[in-house]
Amino acid sequence: MVPLESVLETPKPSSEPLFVPPKPRPREPKPPEPRLPRRFKIVDVVSQAVLAEGVGAREALAVLKDVRRNIDVRVYVFQPKADRWRLLTLDEQRRLWDRRKLADDPSSHAKTGSARGAA
Repeated sequence: MVPLESVLETPKPSSEPLFVPPKPRPREPKPPEPRLPRRFKIVDVVSQAVLAEGVGAREALAVLKDVRRNIDVRVYVFQPKADRWRLLTLDEQRRLWDRRKLADDPSSHAKTGSARGAA
């Protein structure tokens, strides 16, 4: 019989150093996309006529000034990612309705602290 130590070879130490990859650097977060101005669509409840579509906030407020009550219209806002119009909640529509009086009154911008009114 042959001794077991002579049959089995022991691993020889490698002359090359062990390679350890560097830790990956965290990626820089993508800068947020600039927010597009909101676009509104205003529809008369009774006649289903579109009073305004694709208008900005100021134009929407100008259209709302000609409406008698806030429940006479439905106001939608365009969601670009979903590519659809979303009906504003009653609370959102009320807030928009309350601002309709401030749309053309330059003195009201100073009261609300708007930078445009202060200039």
